[in-house]
Amino acid sequence: MRLLIKNGLVVNADGQVKQDLLIEDGLVKRLADSIEAQHPCEIIDAEGCYVMPGGVDVHTHFNIDVGLARSCDDFFTGTRAAACGGTTTIVDHMGFGPAGCHLRHQFDVYRGYAAYKAVIDYSFHGVIQHVTPGMLDEIPMMVEAGISSFKLYLTYQYRLNDDEVLQAMRHLHRAGALTTVHPENDAAIAQRRTAFINAGKTAPRYHALSRPLECEAEAIARMINLAQLAGNAPLYIVHLSNGLGLDYLRLARARNQPVWVETCPQYLLLDDRCYEREDALNYLLSPPLRNASNNDALWCGINDGSIDTVATDHCTFSSVQRHQISGGDFSRCPNGLPGVENRLLLLFSHGVMTRRISPEHFVALTSANPAKLFGLWPKKGLLAPGADGDVVIIDPQRTTTIRHEMLHDNADYSPYEGFICQGAIRQTISRGRVIFDNGIFTGSAGQGRFLHRNRFSADHLAVCEPKT
Repeated sequence: MRLLIKNGLVVNADGQVKQDLLIEDGLVKRLADSIEAQHPCEIIDAEGCYVMPGGVDVHTHFNIDVGLARSCDDFFTGTRAAACGGTTTIVDHMGFGPAGCHLRHQFDVYRGYAAYKAVIDYSFHGVIQHVTPGMLDEIPMMVEAGISSFKLYLTYQYRLNDDEVLQAMRHLHRAGALTTVHPENDAAIAQRRTAFINAGKTAPRYHALSRPLECEAEAIARMINLAQLAGNAPLYIVHLSNGLGLDYLRLARARNQPVWVETCPQYLLLDDRCYEREDALNYLLSPPLRNASNNDALWCGINDGSIDTVATDHCTFSSVQRHQISGGDFSRCPNGLPGVENRLLLLFSHGVMTRRISPEHFVALTSANPAKLFGLWPKKGLLAPGADGDVVIIDPQRTTTIRHEMLHDNADYSPYEGFICQGAIRQTISRGRVIFDNGIFTGSAGQGRFLHRNRFSADHLAVCEPKT
């Protein structure tokens, strides 16, 4: 099976050039100034368009049960939405399992969730919800099975204390795994939540007030220092929402500590004024939206290379679910926002088209750096011979208005409703197969495959430097 993309501007994280690109048997076969089609061959004319590696979203939560509710996107609707937004690979954060379960338990459960449903290629992050000698001994076996990153939580039901964090990070480092962390100070949040609830202050705005940015920034600083104490273990901070936390990360980078950081479109483009809206419940997530000055601080972090990846933290609970479960009380409302379909176009429009970032830097943030950090490079995040034939074609001349009725997730709203984006996702190609074509989903459930990820290595990491 051959697919030839002609006349497009091929962009990788290290440069761009107008070339033809040939995909054969699911892999990039050749790039050249001009390639003649050989029969049989499907041809796409990408004149005037960017031809980029398919997006790699390393932070989704599909089919997750958070206790209050199960998210409304499973591995079919979630990956369908991702595909229609130009993303060809996801790495999902598995939810908590039963108390005391083996480390592999959730891996087996999630393999079952995704098999025969995923539209695009996928993997999972392990989740460490308790620390025992037996559980720590399971880490190398998980890494051998292709799970080379694990998430720790400093808040929620299965939060870890500092002693447990240190033990986990040491073992993960020795096994060749990357520690990812949800950083919020649980004690401070619990105190503030209790005070608000006791005072009857349960409107959505109090969700944000109960989780101020200092709770997140303190936990980031603490994790940086614990990582150093754990033998300079590599550390990845998820969903950064504020400038103070970014300052702590810059300090760690200045002393050459192996720390990387992710942010999400919601923290770049939405702010805490959403909590004054009539539909404010639809914007509850943790960490919460911050004020506009923090949006600006994160854009500066993207521009100067302090932020390495842009993911989504896609975790969808419908507006109906939120209202029925919570009755308007923030403390009973499931948290999370949809967005896996909008990530690339939002960043392209608000980043590339405004000249905040170059097309190369866009590719670094959305595919190359995630692939390098999470054991997928060079098969993913790169258009070069031997890489998977995962491509997104973006037309910069078209304009897209985000309307949920046009999206492909299973939610009933979009937090980006009405956003006007300069650009359009024209085609998404997964391993040489067109799965989205000018507004029409053409993929099928089950064509995505599980990705056995390589163990963490710093060999490729210098992550891509921004090109402006």
